[in-house]
Amino acid sequence: MLEGLNAAMDHVEQRLDRPIEAAELARIAMTSEYHFRRLFSALAGMPLSEYIRRRRLTVAGAEVLAGDRTLLEIAVRYGYTSGEAFARAFRALHGVGPGEARRSGAALRSQQRLSFRLTVEGNSSMRYRIVEKDEFRVVGRKARVPLVHEGMNPAIADFIRGIDRETLRRMESLADQEPQGILGVSDGLDPSRAEGTELDYWHGVVTGAPTPEDMDALTVPAGTWAVFENSGPFPQALQYLWRDVFTQWFPSNPYRSRPGPELLRTRLTPDAAQADAELWIPVERNPA
Repeated sequence: MLEGLNAAMDHVEQRLDRPIEAAELARIAMTSEYHFRRLFSALAGMPLSEYIRRRRLTVAGAEVLAGDRTLLEIAVRYGYTSGEAFARAFRALHGVGPGEARRSGAALRSQQRLSFRLTVEGNSSMRYRIVEKDEFRVVGRKARVPLVHEGMNPAIADFIRGIDRETLRRMESLADQEPQGILGVSDGLDPSRAEGTELDYWHGVVTGAPTPEDMDALTVPAGTWAVFENSGPFPQALQYLWRDVFTQWFPSNPYRSRPGPELLRTRLTPDAAQADAELWIPVERNPA
């Protein structure tokens, strides 16, 4: 896996001045595009598209300072349709426009080239199981919310607070199969998984019962799920669990993620400081 990821990073470097297709990077890394995007985001701490943008602007910055090409030539070389679009992107990364940088020789920011190396950690084990599950439905309430990587998601917190206790009681009474109880379900995430992109968040249960008129339903096809458990401070432990699944578990096991919703069952202590979590991730076996 690491060899494939590094080969994909080599491909990025060779094509910074040409189109780069995520599907081709995934092929080089010998995995699906869906899994490659998610694994890269977890390992690099940024979406693939953001990394490529920063690398292009880093190399473009060196060309701006060198002065061998016009600013418009550099803009076109690195995929910008106008000098204005290039200037905006350049300023967003470097804190200064390309014209000013060339005139003053300003200090620029650099996105270092990524490479992936094996570090020996593994001093703690992850509790997980593999579950084959028939088609099921999530029934509850749905909201469109922005993705937040660190800390509490205010939009989700406000959405949940807006559901009255009687509705929650009725919702919980519908749960009749694993995972039991009220769940947080994330679906329809943007492939980039960039901070601020939107997703469908469901607050509901897994059930075979009819859907009440005042609730929504999400049908989930049959498939394989990896189920992880952990306990710790809330909400950090939940976010670290997702990170550890992609940075530690997937590289060490013969599975990759597949499209589908992520199901999270959380049980808080009375003071809401600690949580027990059960995370369901849709997976498939890596091809032999």
